Amino acid sequence: MITAGLLQAGNERGLRTIGLKPVAAGCEPHEQGLCNADALTLQSTASVRLGYQQVNPIALEQPMAPHLAALRENRRLDAERVVAFCRGSLMQPADLVLIEGAGGWRVPLNQRETLARVPQLLEIPVILVVGMKLGCINHALLTAEAVARDGLRLAGWVANVIDPQMTALEENIDSIRACLRAPLLGVVPRLEDPGVEAVAKHLDLDLLLGAGES
Repeated sequence: MITAGLLQAGNERGLRTIGLKPVAAGCEPHEQGLCNADALTLQSTASVRLGYQQVNPIALEQPMAPHLAALRENRRLDAERVVAFCRGSLMQPADLVLIEGAGGWRVPLNQRETLARVPQLLEIPVILVVGMKLGCINHALLTAEAVARDGLRLAGWVANVIDPQMTALEENIDSIRACLRAPLLGVVPRLEDPGVEAVAKHLDLDLLLGAGES
C-alpha cells in the first residue's frame, strides 16, 4: 500500500507512473492466471496501463519466502531473469517507476543470490519502508547499512505505523530519522480505510523527486 500510495501521489501530480512487483509469492487463481493482490493494486493504481504479466511476471502460489515457494513448484528464481522482465516493462515511457520487493532486502532468490541483486543490477535507488513496532530501529538501520554496502543509494524512507499503540512512537521515528541519511517521505498512520488515496495524503513526493528518484 505504501508503493501504491506513492504511485497515487504521482498520479495526482500528473506524472506517468508505473508500479512493478516482479516476484510475488501468495497468488490466487484469476481469469488471467495466478495473481497477487498487491500486484493487482499496483497495476490498477499506476497511470501507465500494463498487462498483469508485465507487472508481475513471476507469480508463485504459496504465501512464503519466494525461493521456498519456487521450490514447491520446482522452479528456480534468478536475478538476471527478474531484471530482464523489469527492463522490458521499463521500456514504457514513465516519470515515476517503483519496483516493489518481496519480503525484505536479504530474502533469498536462490542459493547464491538475494532479492537485493535485482536493484543492484538495475542500478536504482531504494525506498525503505519501516514497519513501526518494537524492534523497528534495529531493522531500519541494519537494512540501510546493507543497502549502502551493496552500493546503492537510499532515496528515502517511510514510517508505516503497524502498531498505533507503540510506546514512544514519535521518539522512535525521530531516532531513525537522526540516523538515516535519507529524507523521511511520510508517516502513514494505521488507517481504518487504507485506500491508495488515503495513503497518498501522508506521503511527500516532493522529497522523493528532490532526492533524484526516477
